[in-house]
Amino acid sequence: MVRRGAFIVFEGIDGSGKSTHIRLLCRDLRGQGHDVLWTSEPSRGRIGRFIREYVERRRSRLPPEVEALLFAADRFQHVRRIIEPGLERGHIVVSDRYIHSSLAYQGAEGVSLGWIRELNMFAPMPDLCILLDVSPETGLGRMRRHRRTVFEVYTYQQKVRALYLQFAEQGELVKVDADRPVDEVQRDISALVQDLLRGREAGPQT
Repeated sequence: MVRRGAFIVFEGIDGSGKSTHIRLLCRDLRGQGHDVLWTSEPSRGRIGRFIREYVERRRSRLPPEVEALLFAADRFQHVRRIIEPGLERGHIVVSDRYIHSSLAYQGAEGVSLGWIRELNMFAPMPDLCILLDVSPETGLGRMRRHRRTVFEVYTYQQKVRALYLQFAEQGELVKVDADRPVDEVQRDISALVQDLLRGREAGPQT
């Protein structure tokens, strides 16, 4: 039978460099002959578009519980329409944000982590979840040249980062120090991904 593809997720506070490193990883994987699907959350579906438009146009927050529900609903469609079909086709699916974004961002607002996990029980776990770790000072400094969203507040990002680091300590994420030159960070990311792919090649067919 054809082996399912691999599911890789990038997490991190705003300005951690996810877009840059996902772009570089996808370029390298495609150069190696892999079929790669780059996706993100909020998704491009109707719920995801609503989330993006609300944040960008109104510059305000919904109650964090409502945010968690909206992100879970968007994630349900994202999984069913993009992630699972891509994996079934044998693609390497790379997502900019996933479940741990909800846990970190809404969790930082005091929403129960257990409740958020229950909302997302439908969602398959990634094969590799990389945390690009930077300080809030670094992240927000990188965002100065771009329009900021309501999620990009210093004290809030501190809380978000603390939760991300907690998840990494629990073994749910693999932390990469992203407060370094891009080429150094990318070497670490490539090594993690190549280890994952070698392991899948050596494993039993499913």
